[in-house]
Amino acid sequence: MVRVKRALISVSDKTGLDGLVKVLNKFGVEILSTGGTAKAIRALNIPVKDVSEHTGFPEMLDGRVKTLHPKVHGGLLALRENKEHMETVKKHGIGLIDMVVVNLYPFEKTVAKPGVKLEEAIENIDIGGPSMLRSAAKNHRSVCVLCDVADYIRVIEAMEKTGGSIPEELLIELGIKVFQKTSTYDAAIFNYLKSHGSQVTSLKSQVEEFPASLNLSFKKLQDLRYGENPHQRAAFYKDESSNEPGVSGAVQLHGKELSFNNIIDLNAALEIVKEFNEPAATIIKHTNPCGTAAAKSLKQAYLDALDCDRLSAFGSIVGFNRPVDLETAKTILEEADFVECMIAPSYESPALEALKTKKNLRLLEVKNFGVKTANTDKDMKKVVGGMLIQDRDLAVLKESDLKVVTKKKPAKEEFASLLFGWVVAKHVKSNSIVLCQGTKTVGVGAGQMSRVDSVMIACKKAGSRAKGSTLASDAFFPKEDGIEQAHEGGITAIIQPGGSIRDAEVIKKADELGMAMVFTGVRHFKH
Repeated sequence: MVRVKRALISVSDKTGLDGLVKVLNKFGVEILSTGGTAKAIRALNIPVKDVSEHTGFPEMLDGRVKTLHPKVHGGLLALRENKEHMETVKKHGIGLIDMVVVNLYPFEKTVAKPGVKLEEAIENIDIGGPSMLRSAAKNHRSVCVLCDVADYIRVIEAMEKTGGSIPEELLIELGIKVFQKTSTYDAAIFNYLKSHGSQVTSLKSQVEEFPASLNLSFKKLQDLRYGENPHQRAAFYKDESSNEPGVSGAVQLHGKELSFNNIIDLNAALEIVKEFNEPAATIIKHTNPCGTAAAKSLKQAYLDALDCDRLSAFGSIVGFNRPVDLETAKTILEEADFVECMIAPSYESPALEALKTKKNLRLLEVKNFGVKTANTDKDMKKVVGGMLIQDRDLAVLKESDLKVVTKKKPAKEEFASLLFGWVVAKHVKSNSIVLCQGTKTVGVGAGQMSRVDSVMIACKKAGSRAKGSTLASDAFFPKEDGIEQAHEGGITAIIQPGGSIRDAEVIKKADELGMAMVFTGVRHFKH
């Protein structure tokens, strides 16, 4: 149990400060503080002593140096039960500090702002705050340390119950929490500076793209009811240093709580529609698009996507890259059997009201949709006991990048359709086959162990619409059977990476069947 006699408070977030300092004042605690925090405490008519007066040394360097002083850290680190420590602090006039209340400069929020400058980010790297927190946390059996506003109420309740003291169990818990906080804070700074440095030519050789050790910093957004299955616990975390529009930054406008699987599918939907400049819609089931389309209007794009596979669209997630208008909203309500979630840049007011008539339909809005970012995020996949990290698949192709390998060249409209299908195939689990008519999918074969099976499934899904369609394959055809199956379905043109040892045989078969085929030289596996 520690009796609090002197507290040092320096916070950027003033939430809950009034309640805490009133209780400290009630129990006669001397309060030390700095700058804006001291001003806020005085505004409550509560006595406060400036740290500069306590140390006998002024704040300097535009506030960069305030609390880095032996009279602060000696007062925090001195072991109360150590006779030599107590003699030393007495000799040098160091008063003991029994409580530290610090929340750090908002570095992660600062660097998440669009267009933030490196200089501004650096000024929001807190030095004194983490130093005080670590000193207090190291000596947590004698010092109560608060780094989270959410813990104020627990300390207030403890002091009220004990007459101004803090029990040992709470001291230990709060001390441990500090090291979690400071490690996360340092990781966010490291990741930002590494990312920034890698964009400067002179620094590229000094900054490792994949460092020898990896520090990740994520903040919990919410606990989830369960994970992929009801027996699995789960939570959703956000990388606060990322400013790219994404599902982690989306705002839920309506509907019940999101599930683990909802969030994964919403991410898949959003990443697909972000690919297109024209009004686009996609319908997702189990992370795969069962229909995607781009059209002159959002309503038409949705209908085209829905028509690809209406059966699979039951209980789907729908994504749009334009604000949802009333006409599109009405079409969804009339045409769809059941939609779980929708994600879009925004919703026009009449459209939002119409969609809200569906009680359980989850509606999400993505702020700053379309904002261009540096795309420094990596793709991460967890395995037991380890992590795989890679660049995101952001490869973009245009018609001039394609190599026609058959005697027959695709028609102009087929080139456009092939490129559209190629983009969609990137977002389909491999082995993936995507059939398109113009800029709409008509059949999707996903996640099969053999490529020919994916072709068969895509053709079966498309039915008569396979005739005259184009085919996009995320990887090369290992032999001719996939080409034969495509021809049997009525497909006229194929886009694929090439690179098989049997490319010559595959090309020969396409020529024999009068089909056009182009190679990209780029593979789009999605495991």
